[in-house]
Amino acid sequence: MTTSARERILDAAVRRIAREGIDDARIARIATDAGVSSATVHYHFESREALLSEALEHSYERAGDARIEVPGADEASAAERLAAMIEQCLPEPGPVRDDFVLWVELWLRAARDEALRPTGARLYERMRDWFAEVIDDGIASGELHDCDSGRLADRALALVDGYGVRVVTGDPRMPLERARQEIWTALAGELGLPERPPVAGAD
Repeated sequence: MTTSARERILDAAVRRIAREGIDDARIARIATDAGVSSATVHYHFESREALLSEALEHSYERAGDARIEVPGADEASAAERLAAMIEQCLPEPGPVRDDFVLWVELWLRAARDEALRPTGARLYERMRDWFAEVIDDGIASGELHDCDSGRLADRALALVDGYGVRVVTGDPRMPLERARQEIWTALAGELGLPERPPVAGAD
């Protein structure tokens, strides 16, 4: 399937904003990366804020597509799904790290620009619903302890954000593996899960 100019611009914007920041991500460079003219970029996006907002939406949808396409996801246990979700939310090297850095850009811009705050609220609501749905499924099946899934989902997002910032900024006391385990431990006690997350592909 042919990728549209708009999608190519958004892919290029995600990479550039993650590496250079929204203020230093030049439209001309994004256009070059996307194989379009600067005029085409300006045609689709009226401002840097609009480009950042759309890039965030795009990265979220791309990550969502990747989650949906994971083989066996429907048959996985709640513990396996939660472990995979934590993994997908932390800033591992590559596209996931780019997506995380875009969130950091959103936090900084939204703190100063009220126009971007609805984007953040909307994306967080979707992330919260994603976690809460898996928790509710686990409670219904008897795998997880009963709890307020919405509140626990909010806590999961706060943990991912907090530990993720330390990972993405290279804090030597918070390598990726420790962040993953700390988040899991904080959730496992309330949900009645084992102390260690399940290993992908293990029997």
